[in-house]
Amino acid sequence: MKPLTAAKKLGIYLPATPDEFQNSTLTHDEFVALQNNPPEWLAELRRNGPHPRPEVARRLGITITALKKNEMDKPLTTDDIKALLADQPDWLRAARTSLAKQRAENADKSEDATEAE
Repeated sequence: MKPLTAAKKLGIYLPATPDEFQNSTLTHDEFVALQNNPPEWLAELRRNGPHPRPEVARRLGITITALKKNEMDKPLTTDDIKALLADQPDWLRAARTSLAKQRAENADKSEDATEAE
């Protein structure tokens, strides 16, 4: 498995990984071993970042599109994310509200579809 693929599957930001990880391919067994018994560098990256765009969006409770639209399409640390959540700018509050509404509508639609069956 290529390093970029492994990083995506592990939910980590590839440029923040050790050179050894960035410059080598992983076998399936090595990948599973990283998932099941993460080394300290991997645990640290997952805990404190920098986090890749999908993880930043997930932790903020918004979409990747909202990140891009508001020029926040960059890796952020856990502290950066916590600071944004503690003192939410208007764009973040609006994006979180919008995603919550969208998810609620989708849940209602899936309930209606289940009931129709």
